Amino acid sequence: MPVPDTLIDSQGRVLRDLRISVTDRCNLRCVYCMPLEGVPWLPKEDILTYEEIVRVARVAVGLGVTGIRLTGGEPTVRAGLALLVRELRALGPRLDLSLTTNGLRLEALAGELRAAGLARVNVSLDTLDRERFQRIARRDRLAEVLAGLAAAKRAGLSPIKVNAVLMRGLNEDEVVPLARWAREQGFELRFVEWMPLDAQRSWSTGRLVPAAEIVAALDRALPLEPVPGPDPSAPAELYRYRDGGGTVGVIASVTRPFCERCDRIRLTADGQVRTCLFSHDEHDLRGPLRAGASDAGLAALLRAAAWRKQPGHLIHVAGFRQPARGMSAIGG
Repeated sequence: MPVPDTLIDSQGRVLRDLRISVTDRCNLRCVYCMPLEGVPWLPKEDILTYEEIVRVARVAVGLGVTGIRLTGGEPTVRAGLALLVRELRALGPRLDLSLTTNGLRLEALAGELRAAGLARVNVSLDTLDRERFQRIARRDRLAEVLAGLAAAKRAGLSPIKVNAVLMRGLNEDEVVPLARWAREQGFELRFVEWMPLDAQRSWSTGRLVPAAEIVAALDRALPLEPVPGPDPSAPAELYRYRDGGGTVGVIASVTRPFCERCDRIRLTADGQVRTCLFSHDEHDLRGPLRAGASDAGLAALLRAAAWRKQPGHLIHVAGFRQPARGMSAIGG
């Protein structure tokens, strides 16, 4: 049974990382995530208000959550994001408060977000080539992402992590160029295996670039050695450059899943709790929130949802089905 004042699941995993999606909307249309057009956006009235988000976060922190990451869609397209960051920072000075973004609006917002209490950012960037960026993101906006990364550095957000998704036949040849660039810039690069979470259901193992291949390519050009990460529940496998040039990570969600140490739980923009990216079940918090549930009642709902977290995502099991929602609607 769920343990009072703790988010623990039936496998004994303690959930300390809350991912909060603030919107399902995005200003890019990346091929591995969203179709070019025809995305059914959530009605505005279904989206949690900032006040509702903060209330859920406060209850979660009371249940042992130590890290909150704001996601989307693209979280920076929602107006007044710094106001939410400030309210979340007030929940505790030691709270690990971060943001996953495509970087397009960081040039304008990085300083404001840092001043509000944001600690660090993860920025998605899959290529350094302008033409290829336009093919992947379906928008010609690479310069804005690079400017946003520079602004994040100036603002003092640290560490700055760069997430790169590789796809066979599209950008798998950029492993080493991306690594060299990230080393020069002082960014922490993470290669993320493409997961079956795209809304258009185009994922295939044939286009997946596995972590082992990525590491081998890196090691040939920039010799590596494995290094234990500071957080055993973190999804990235870390490697250190033998020449002292920093670290690089791979997130092998598909080929080397880390489900047994996953400590994450998610809140969608419309107030549904998801215990795994690949869940087919969601647990409604918006209804109870708006019906006047007490904090104790919300805590009980969160504990019950956490207890039902599945052992693993089962991507390689016969009969695996992608969830009904794509990544942009779930929140990374």
